[in-house]
Amino acid sequence: MDLATYFEAVILGLIEGLTEFLPVSSTGHILLAGHFLGFQNDGKTFEVLIQLGAILAILTVYFHRLLKIAIDLPTSRKARMFVIGILLAFLPAAVLGASLHGFIKQVLFESPRLICTTLIIGGVVLAWVDRLDLKPRYTDIMDYPLSLCFKIGLFQCLALIPGMSRSGSTIAGALVMGTDKRSAAEFSFFLAMPTMAGAFAYDLYKNRDIISLDQAGVIGVGFVAAFIAAVFVVRQLLDFVSRHGFMPFAIWRIVVGGLGLIGLYVVG
Repeated sequence: MDLATYFEAVILGLIEGLTEFLPVSSTGHILLAGHFLGFQNDGKTFEVLIQLGAILAILTVYFHRLLKIAIDLPTSRKARMFVIGILLAFLPAAVLGASLHGFIKQVLFESPRLICTTLIIGGVVLAWVDRLDLKPRYTDIMDYPLSLCFKIGLFQCLALIPGMSRSGSTIAGALVMGTDKRSAAEFSFFLAMPTMAGAFAYDLYKNRDIISLDQAGVIGVGFVAAFIAAVFVVRQLLDFVSRHGFMPFAIWRIVVGGLGLIGLYVVG
């Protein structure tokens, strides 16, 4: 691997960390960026495995909150129901993602035009949801009923299509089912932990025979960059969403998707 490849890995890692928890599709962004940079990696493992950096960012920022939930589990029904709710929300995408893993990696990940299109469609939907006059019934993730958690998990399945966005799908789904914007974003943070950890472990297992030492080094560089960027985003996002809603992200998706389509038309 030459120096340029490591530089590209840093750029893609920063993009991953900055976009993973925003409703803009980190996978869509790094796949498009990788396409235009000419970044090559066997089995598209880099794009999945550097998500470990974003996972560790969540664990770092929410360490004390997670520790309290773990301590409260034996004595608190609310803590137990919350953990069960996260697991219920995780299951649909886990089952469907494992079943369609080959198709997703070999077909959907290789279609930049699809990614641009889904970025635009998702942006339009997010803008529409953001402008709805919704009356929140749930404002604390610890009080989300199990049925709501499972339905949010069904929305997360949309994110198996690159460009749709895991956080965007879960947040939009949560909002139309009665949550407020801040708690919807926070629930998406917690749901990201098992979802991304599962995707990381499964992809690592499936591609264990094709990851070389050089590739591992490039993945490591991307991982560190993703971790640093994601820590910043996680610390700032909830306050930003509380003040500005999701319209800025909807506009960003539409602009990036449109520019991507133009770029594909001009340079391929």
